[in-house]
Amino acid sequence: MIDTRSFTTHTQVIAYEVAGNGPPLLLLHGFPQTRAMWRPLIPALAQAFTIVAADLRGYGESSKPVDMADMSFRHMAQDMVLLMESLGHSRFHVAGHDRGARTAHRMALDHPEAVHSLCVMDIVPTEHLLTRMTTDIAKAYYHWLFLAQPAPFPETMIGHDPDAFFERCLLGFGKASLEDFDPELLADYRAAWRDPDCIRAMCHDYRAAIEIDWVHDTQDLPRKVTCPSLVLYGKDGAMAKLLDVPATWQDRLVSMEHAAIDGGHFFPDQSPKATTDAVLSFLSAL
Repeated sequence: MIDTRSFTTHTQVIAYEVAGNGPPLLLLHGFPQTRAMWRPLIPALAQAFTIVAADLRGYGESSKPVDMADMSFRHMAQDMVLLMESLGHSRFHVAGHDRGARTAHRMALDHPEAVHSLCVMDIVPTEHLLTRMTTDIAKAYYHWLFLAQPAPFPETMIGHDPDAFFERCLLGFGKASLEDFDPELLADYRAAWRDPDCIRAMCHDYRAAIEIDWVHDTQDLPRKVTCPSLVLYGKDGAMAKLLDVPATWQDRLVSMEHAAIDGGHFFPDQSPKATTDAVLSFLSAL
């Protein structure tokens, strides 16, 4: 049974849900989704873990910062550490997809004492992506550059038809169709991304990635994540076609396992059982 709650940090309200019993596992969604993306995976994961699935600040039912600087991954990571502490979890596993994976990576760097293990899904490091962006990467991941444009340009363009833009995002990052997404989950995503405050916050997320997170990650290049880490990626995703995804993490993770999952960028939606099995296999061996 899933228990839906909210937690107030110093500045934000974070919506989350809890299920299961056992060691704590924090699940973080990505763009343009919400914590609802994990619901197909939670029943199996909750048999062995206490699952905490949260909406990142700016997304879903969490609060929507007005200032761009408040959407940095450092702030997002701090939210989640405070949330987990409030639940009595001073140390926990974390798995994230897309922006949630970037938040989890930042968390493992900023709060190594809290992160027992790290799983990142279908991302390459932020610094690597931005520093070595090629024409092909920019074409595939054009939204990074579009959403980062000064306000209110992208907000205005998206606001004319949010469903058209965000559904294109769901389909545009490697082998996906709308049929790959559960209708109930799609309804949850649509309800969130139709909110103008959510649109603004998501644009700020990408502005912060270039203006703030890139700087933080560049400063931290000499540092490595020391906890056990798992890199999962979509076998048919844009990043897998353009880059050697595990190789981009090789110098940043002290202990790394990796696996390709059938599907594109949104492989957790397309292959929920394979994703669940990979996470459980990794965690059970720790």
